[in-house]
Amino acid sequence: AAKAGVPRPCGSAGEQGAGCCVELRVSCKHLLDRDTLNKSDPCVLLLMQSQGQWMEVDRSEVIKSNLNPVFAKIFTVDYYFEEVQKLRFEVYDSHGHAGVGTHDDDDFLGGMECTVGQIVAQKRVTKPLFLKYGKFAGKSTITVISEEISGNNGYVELAFRAKKLDDKDLFSKSDPFLEIYRIDDDRSEQLVYRTEVVKNNLSPVWEPFKVSLNSLCSCEEKRKLRCVVWDYDSRGKHDFIGEFFTTFEEMQKVQWDCMNPKYKIKKRNYKNSGVVVLLDLKIHRVYSFLDYIMGGCQIHFTVAIDFTASNGDPRNSCSLHYINPYQPNEYLKALIAVGEICQDYDRQVPPRGPSPRGSMAGDGTCRHRPQQVLMPLPLQR
Repeated sequence: AAKAGVPRPCGSAGEQGAGCCVELRVSCKHLLDRDTLNKSDPCVLLLMQSQGQWMEVDRSEVIKSNLNPVFAKIFTVDYYFEEVQKLRFEVYDSHGHAGVGTHDDDDFLGGMECTVGQIVAQKRVTKPLFLKYGKFAGKSTITVISEEISGNNGYVELAFRAKKLDDKDLFSKSDPFLEIYRIDDDRSEQLVYRTEVVKNNLSPVWEPFKVSLNSLCSCEEKRKLRCVVWDYDSRGKHDFIGEFFTTFEEMQKVQWDCMNPKYKIKKRNYKNSGVVVLLDLKIHRVYSFLDYIMGGCQIHFTVAIDFTASNGDPRNSCSLHYINPYQPNEYLKALIAVGEICQDYDRQVPPRGPSPRGSMAGDGTCRHRPQQVLMPLPLQR
């Protein structure tokens, strides 16, 4: 199963030097077949160059026996317009997921290098895969599709089951799994999620999963979704059981007929190839800092200053509290820098602190008299 899940937190566009978040979807075609009996079991590693070194960012799921894989894993990276961010995609034939790319048992199927900027600018990049020393990996290609994550960081938690699915196997029952595709404006389909396989079961209950609203429907409730049920085959030749179309808005319907178009034409009394049921739907909104501010959140800014004798006489230029007649001291500079930002959200900024007069106790601790010192701060320019 591919754990697409919820995107990790990205740099907010309002932060110093931060860019936006970009989702990357990966697929390959015509991969080299390294296995003798079956086809390759590909997995993709995403690496990013940092200080001259390639560092692994994330990796996809392993897809069994498939030379044309479409990975359900969605890679999430921060995009900075002002930087050249080098990426490297490495494809391996896995012989054990835990050691992908680290053991000699894993066959290297090819790699491709590009930048985040190239993918973002072209939105869809298809390049050949290369083996070591610049040799072409046959006709192998890799396609990377980019999509900017919108400001809506909400996600949805879904749980599905099916009932009375068609039996595609001769000596046992079907091994069903469910795929969800988002249909884009250009009629292309983007794989959103692929469930785990439930073995030998015509009424499977799939594990609940989480997916971002951006990935599921581009935050558009009326966008079409295509849901497909397959009978898993270890050789990669999965049998089509049926499909249905819906939208996020229609998911309140709870139940859909799983239809096989060929059976519908050929069989006069054909009803369906099973029923898919939505067991649970939970919407989670991930609020940004701006959401809180625009929602009426108030920030109260209070400054505490420790006027201890150990900091020295404020008339002495060596003291941290030195009152310089020509420029503010370090304390005042810090207060002004922070206060100028916070004053937009809290017009009353009272500095508070203990009295400069204190006494030293016998245990070595300093005790201040409970006196409050208030003074105005020149925050307005």
